[in-house]
Amino acid sequence: MNPSSQPDKVHYGRNIKRFRDMLGIKQERLAFELGADWSQKRISLLEKRAFIEAEVLEQIALVLKIPVEAIRKFDEETALLNLQTNFNEIAPGKPPVMSEGFDPLMKWVKAIEENERLYERLLRSEREKVELLRKVLEK
Repeated sequence: MNPSSQPDKVHYGRNIKRFRDMLGIKQERLAFELGADWSQKRISLLEKRAFIEAEVLEQIALVLKIPVEAIRKFDEETALLNLQTNFNEIAPGKPPVMSEGFDPLMKWVKAIEENERLYERLLRSEREKVELLRKVLEK
């Protein structure tokens, strides 16, 4: 891939920085993981470049454990537009639904109910133990 075939809006260096920041990886750590030829300064310079060679992108993607295409195709304007569009589609006063069939409140209620059942079984078991100990002590 050459610089002329790259979309104008995509800046590989900024995308690397964004993903590195999201993953909580410092430039020094990324340089260390990439090998002896790399330094914090070289990572800093790389993150300022709009176009980065495919081999270097593949190395960085491997270290960051993300697909190369994520670096190549991530566009902040498009991402913000998608967020804005999805946010505007939510009806006023209606909470956003993360995905169809997923209701966090119901999951929480089910977890509490399961905890109550487990607690009741534990309590029943403890009462049985106490009763057995009483019988043993009476004999």
